Amino acid sequence: MLDVAIRKADGSTAVDLGGRAAPPLPVAPALAPILPDGLRRGSTASVTGSLSLLLALLGAASADGAWCALVGLPRISAEAAAEYGIELSRLAIIEHPGSGWTTAVGALLDAVDVVVAQPPAGRSGLPPGDVRRLAARARSRDAVLVAYLTGRDVWPGADVRLSAHDGRWAGIGAGTGRLRARQVVVNAEGRGQAARPRSATLWLPAAGGGVGTVPAVAPVVKLAG
Repeated sequence: MLDVAIRKADGSTAVDLGGRAAPPLPVAPALAPILPDGLRRGSTASVTGSLSLLLALLGAASADGAWCALVGLPRISAEAAAEYGIELSRLAIIEHPGSGWTTAVGALLDAVDVVVAQPPAGRSGLPPGDVRRLAARARSRDAVLVAYLTGRDVWPGADVRLSAHDGRWAGIGAGTGRLRARQVVVNAEGRGQAARPRSATLWLPAAGGGVGTVPAVAPVVKLAG
């Protein structure tokens, strides 16, 4: 069997005997219940409803050495990315790609491990052919493409679709205090290995930053008499 060289963002290569798929990128422990296999290389994901969830997806992969890129997301600062454990020395930020959005995303898929991008004017502003070509580029480069969507936009063919809803802030009591943490419900569904719908209640952000698990509350049992 021929050895297969797997591209890595730092320019080095890892050799996988027999053409086996590259190992997935890790995710934070709090995200494991909805992404038990991590971020599969060559896949496409979409995120709706939370920029914090978007950043939480990158933290563990970045800490593990992955290079990441943010495209068309000027609302996300480098400081916010760092709060989720993203290594800034391995992060590229292109705030305003303009009419060259598709070109920029395609070029980054050739160079880094994870590309997170918000399509111009939502997914509806992107030709279907571009969506298919970018998905094919991610597969061929063993990269992960994450599309950030708003409203009712969808990303056709996404392997995993993540959405956050029912957000509730915590930290203010009796009219005083600071908003320190936000509790959200995150749903995951998709196709293939992600075909089984999953859900988790998370702190996003957690009081100390990043993402945390909300412990399940045991039901109260009342005894007769």
